[in-house]
Amino acid sequence: MAKKLELLFLNQGGKSVILSVDDPAEPVNEQAVETAMDEIISNNVFTSREGAFVKKRGARLVERTVQNFEFED
Repeated sequence: MAKKLELLFLNQGGKSVILSVDDPAEPVNEQAVETAMDEIISNNVFTSREGAFVKKRGARLVERTVQNFEFED
């Protein structure tokens, strides 16, 4: 199962922006995630088409299961 940590922000245009981190260390340290998000905002690390990230919306750990089906020709 693939896991991603998604960091949810609002940009200057009021639009949602998601940064994804593949295979995050577990258990996820919520305080470290919040601190990292504050640093991203305060240092203008990333921007989007509608401007810099200005507010944290939250974070979530997403787990995805993929089941492949093989077919013979």
